[in-house]
Amino acid sequence: MPIEWTQRRLRFDVRLNPLKSELQLSDDTEVSFVPMDAVGELGGLRLEEERAIDEVYNGYTYFRDGDVVVSKITPCFENGKGALAIGLANGVGFGTTELHVMRPRETLHAGFLFYISIAHDFRCYGTAEMLGAGGQKRVPERFLKDWRAPLPPFETQKRIAAFLDEKTARIDALIARKRQLLERLAEKRQAIITQAVTKGLNPDAPMKDSGIDWLGQIPAHWKVVSLKRLVRMKSGDALTSSEIEEVGPYPVYGGNGFRGFTETYNTEGELIIIGRQGEHCGNIHRITGQTFVTEHSLRCFPEKPLNPKWLAALLELMKLREYSVSAAQPGLSADRLGMLPTIHCPPEDQDAIAIKLEDEFERMGLVSTPIDISLARLSEYRSALITSAVTGQIEYLQ
Repeated sequence: MPIEWTQRRLRFDVRLNPLKSELQLSDDTEVSFVPMDAVGELGGLRLEEERAIDEVYNGYTYFRDGDVVVSKITPCFENGKGALAIGLANGVGFGTTELHVMRPRETLHAGFLFYISIAHDFRCYGTAEMLGAGGQKRVPERFLKDWRAPLPPFETQKRIAAFLDEKTARIDALIARKRQLLERLAEKRQAIITQAVTKGLNPDAPMKDSGIDWLGQIPAHWKVVSLKRLVRMKSGDALTSSEIEEVGPYPVYGGNGFRGFTETYNTEGELIIIGRQGEHCGNIHRITGQTFVTEHSLRCFPEKPLNPKWLAALLELMKLREYSVSAAQPGLSADRLGMLPTIHCPPEDQDAIAIKLEDEFERMGLVSTPIDISLARLSEYRSALITSAVTGQIEYLQ
């Protein structure tokens, strides 16, 4: 740390979670309303929604222009969700209760505080301090108060914040362009799946009406069946995070795919699993061999000969997340999914479609893989640049 910098707990330079009783606005004043999905992972808030103060005063988190908001729940905190609040309606915002609010005092520049809050070390140590069970862990206010941030003189804080504003804007613009490319590839991938899985590969095949809106016309020799006629769905088993290791004999799969390894298995062979709960609800993954599938996924056991690659494409096309049960977090019911109408085609058609899709995806992977690698490197560089700047490692900014 440069010799002219100091280091002290943030509690001396910020007000944590200020009280909404300080507001001096009428009840019908319009203010910005910010749900969690409007908080950016690269900073920034989407300010599309406004509500009257009397609608949001109770049950929501209060902040104002110049405050720094930090998500406190996993996985949003680890993903860097947070922002410097700017441009709020009438200078005031209310949002999800899963936000901590930091208001800088005169000794701390708001932009510099924001970059402290998204630096790698702040997020890494904050994650380690989380309290709670399972997927509901939260960063305690105590961590923010006790975080010992390196603090340069105020003018240096301003210079560092301006430098990072310029650099991260350039990086973010490049990241946005690359993500747009990936979105177009994803759209093309979906179009390929839709054409092959719902129409087959023979353009001259006689067609019939499926009676299902999302399917439309299908080859005449295909059948419309309920999903339970194709697969029997059963959830995996409970497994604590302490039982999952970085290395081990059997891979573990949850709602978002591979999670690590454990000492036992509950599934054998090649199967499709469906994310059952939370943000990964409806995700489709193909697994093989001896594996452990957690309770956050549904295992699909074939009721008749099925090509797993064809089945995975069919389930992806069905957009199963749309059938989640409304609750505190989304969840899929095996019984409800089993009643959904879908299609079944002869094994030879399944195999041909699977080969076609595999060839197409391999060609698309030649384009998407370098973009994914580039995005990962840009994100790593962005994180390293922020951390270096706010800890005094860039000499000409000191």
